[in-house]
Amino acid sequence: MNDLPNCPKCHSEYTYEDGVMYVCPECGNEWSQEEESDDVAEKIIKDSNGNLLQDGDTVSVIKDLKVKGTSSVVKIGTKVKNIRLVDGDHDIDCKIDGFGAMKLKSQFVKKV
Repeated sequence: MNDLPNCPKCHSEYTYEDGVMYVCPECGNEWSQEEESDDVAEKIIKDSNGNLLQDGDTVSVIKDLKVKGTSSVVKIGTKVKNIRLVDGDHDIDCKIDGFGAMKLKSQFVKKV
């Protein structure tokens, strides 16, 4: 019935064509049909020193980071093991001992 691809951002099935572009009405994402023909390229995420990060890497925090909603602080030098890269403003999902699951920005970490 609907031969259009799902949205690569939110995976909505309600996409439509607008000229040479696909549009998602739910998240507002637009992408070209040429991009769809290529496999969705992985986003390149680098640490504060410009090193390429990958899933499973170990990183350390380069500055004290306040934890939103608490008075706690993730201290400089805290090692974070087994990171997972995700799309979004905070591009690293991880678990930090003593804090639990968190999202970090790659600009505040360096690869160990």
